[in-house]
Amino acid sequence: MDARVTKLGLVIFDCDGVLVDSEPLSLACLTANLNRIGVAIDLATVRARFTGTSMVSIMGHIAHDYGVAAPPDFVETVKAETLALFDAELRAMRGVAEAVASLDPPVCVASSSDPVRLRHSLSLTGLLPLFGDRVFSSAQVARGKPFPDLFLFAADRMAVEPAACLVIEDSVPGVTAARSAGMQVAGFTGGGHWDHDPAGVDLLRAGAARIFSDFSDLPAVLAEA
Repeated sequence: MDARVTKLGLVIFDCDGVLVDSEPLSLACLTANLNRIGVAIDLATVRARFTGTSMVSIMGHIAHDYGVAAPPDFVETVKAETLALFDAELRAMRGVAEAVASLDPPVCVASSSDPVRLRHSLSLTGLLPLFGDRVFSSAQVARGKPFPDLFLFAADRMAVEPAACLVIEDSVPGVTAARSAGMQVAGFTGGGHWDHDPAGVDLLRAGAARIFSDFSDLPAVLAEA
């Protein structure tokens, strides 16, 4: 960020795959349910195509690309099974609570998850008090990631100019959305779903300024912003 323009005024965190290690659980659940309704897709493809994407967008892709119309209760079934998995297995990313609590700039969350799942995840892992009501969902905007709407909405609600925001993201759609919003992005690859590309090459190609995989490195990431 050019110090002549503005200084860092807000750190925006994605939730799934950044604050909580949820993606291995949710992607496995989504894959199993897609297979159940006749979509021939494997976990690697689901991870590559749908990480960081809202269910509305996912179902649009499934109908268009696979010609499968999901039953009316499909999305709610996936949500319910995912929440049950979270209750049993969801964990916060190692070191994230301490890292967020130590930050000087204001913080918020901007996630593709629906509001119920989002707050449930943060509550389960003890992270919600760090953010309070500064938690924003793609359900609050017209278009989810990779469009910039959610990040612009979060910045507006936090009264911070987009150029003064740093986004922490783990997905290509998320990085693309943040860059389209005129924000800096750091890619996080510490989640359990990033074993295929620990260097974050896809995130760098999408526009992330740097990659980190451990929240002990967050102060250095902010120092470079």
